[in-house]
Amino acid sequence: MPTLLAQAKAALFEVIDPELGINIADLGLIYGVDVEGNHATVKMTLTTPGCPLHDSIKNGVIFRLKQIEDIEEVTVNLVWDPPWTPAHMSDRAKKRLQMG
Repeated sequence: MPTLLAQAKAALFEVIDPELGINIADLGLIYGVDVEGNHATVKMTLTTPGCPLHDSIKNGVIFRLKQIEDIEEVTVNLVWDPPWTPAHMSDRAKKRLQMG
């Protein structure tokens, strides 16, 4: 069975940015994931500081990670450095958005 960390990282591919319809991992919004005991911490950004979907995406991360057995607490640390750019996106996301 995969570790809790591996499960958490995989689960983030299921959190969809509602505006773009692409998961936040492929969008390159996830900067780090850590699991200690039953507590997961996610370091992430958004495409813009004033993103109107801030709460929706953050709550999606918390909801999805709490669905993993043995993860009881989730902290999402939103950061703006380094700033997000399209270069952070996976090739799959770029293709889906017809960016190359």
